Amino acid sequence: MTKIVKTAVFALFAMLLLDQAAAFAAQAGDAAATAANAAAAASWGKGMGAGFAAGLAVVGAGIGIGMIGTAACNATARQPEVGGKIFVNMILTAALVEGVALFAVVVGFLMQAG
Repeated sequence: MTKIVKTAVFALFAMLLLDQAAAFAAQAGDAAATAANAAAAASWGKGMGAGFAAGLAVVGAGIGIGMIGTAACNATARQPEVGGKIFVNMILTAALVEGVALFAVVVGFLMQAG
């Protein structure tokens, strides 16, 4: 397994354990604390969904911008005389991809709030 996958799995389990530790910390006789902890435990799925949505948006944008850069470098290597036009088009396209990724991250975090 790669280091990134190990770190992601560790973070997921740590997040779940911390959430459950708060739920079990309430005493059985305290009804208000028990209800609050039950609501917090029930909402952890919304937080995970928002995190996964934001993460997928960022990963997708990174892959897309990498492909844009690769294609621009290949095109400039084949026709160096139009390198300036290729660079401008590359920057414009990368900015549009970045804007869509930012929108997706915002929507992902708004899912958690709603």
